[in-house]
Amino acid sequence: MSTTTLLVIDLQNDYFPGGAYPLVGADDAVAVARAVLDRFRADGAPVVHMQHVWDAPDAAFMRPGTPGIEIHPLVQPAGGETLIQKEHPNSFLETDLAAKLAELNAERLVVMGMMTSMCVDASVRAALDLGFEAVVVADACAAPDLSYGERVVDGLSVHTAFLAALRDAGADVVTAADLVAPSPMPATIRLDADAAGRDPDGRVLPVT
Repeated sequence: MSTTTLLVIDLQNDYFPGGAYPLVGADDAVAVARAVLDRFRADGAPVVHMQHVWDAPDAAFMRPGTPGIEIHPLVQPAGGETLIQKEHPNSFLETDLAAKLAELNAERLVVMGMMTSMCVDASVRAALDLGFEAVVVADACAAPDLSYGERVVDGLSVHTAFLAALRDAGADVVTAADLVAPSPMPATIRLDADAAGRDPDGRVLPVT
């Protein structure tokens, strides 16, 4: 039977206040991420955590041996959950993520984490290219302020633009409320839903 897997990307201390590269709305995002994580744990669904490691002399953050590289206390991996380190924005590149998902027989990924504009974007696009159904939890992600030329784009606008682009690329973009509502679970994380989004009784589930 295929499974839905929660993919938690780079919820690491450097992205939070006091870290080397704090994002806009990071504290709110990790609180939401914890609620989603709790739901997956309660349902016994698999969870994979990604941890970015920037092992270079000029690394600005996520440096080995620093507090900033550690997973945020609210969402640290629990026993039995997978932790995979990566060096690239794309969580699949030069990691064993694809092999782990094959072992789990995963067809649907629920993705949350940081940054919306970098590692979340790259990983979701790679997942879609590999044939996974991808669901992005919008309010469990965060992005930085960015600039190009003389124009500064605030982090919320960056976050929103990348979510819109991922939706147009084929991902489902939802809020945590869609995932943590009382059972029955929405189709995006129902382990027993078929490809048409129907449960075993033939009912069409609310999110497909």
